[in-house]
Amino acid sequence: MPVDIAAVAVPLAKSSGGSFLVSPALGLMVWTLVLFGITMWVLRKYAFPRIQEALDKRANAIRDNIEAAERQRKEADELLEEYRARLTEAREQADDIIARARKAADAAKADAAEDGKARREELVAAARRDIEMETNRSLARIRSEVADLTVAATEKLTRKSLDDADHKRLVEDALKEVDFSALAPEGNGKGE
Repeated sequence: MPVDIAAVAVPLAKSSGGSFLVSPALGLMVWTLVLFGITMWVLRKYAFPRIQEALDKRANAIRDNIEAAERQRKEADELLEEYRARLTEAREQADDIIARARKAADAAKADAAEDGKARREELVAAARRDIEMETNRSLARIRSEVADLTVAATEKLTRKSLDDADHKRLVEDALKEVDFSALAPEGNGKGE
């Protein structure tokens, strides 16, 4: 059977002349103070040291975590600075390598152009020599043919055979009359 607390407290309050909480009795106050003192002593003896120990452990753990985080942040900052320095150094090295490669390419291009020019000049000089030699050979053949034609024409005109001295004299006279300087290559000037 449930007990109604209000039903029990109201008659008690009426019998003592008011609420027992508002005007407590001296015995209740003494017992309350004694129990409060015992409770405080038990808490101070057993609970507070353990609570304080747990709080100290937690504070130490938090402090250690903060210090570790600071160390890690400091290491991260140092690593970041080192990374930035290495990145800057790598960029400088890359720029240097590119500059050297460009210089080498320019030098190779200049060397190739120079070699090509020298090779072209060699080929032109060789072609000029070949032309000059062929011109001289052609002139020699023309002289020989002119001499043969002159001898043949002279023989037909005189209807007689010439001896070697006459033959030589006629050839030289005919060669003197022919202008071989126009057939000679430039710069040669002599009709050889």
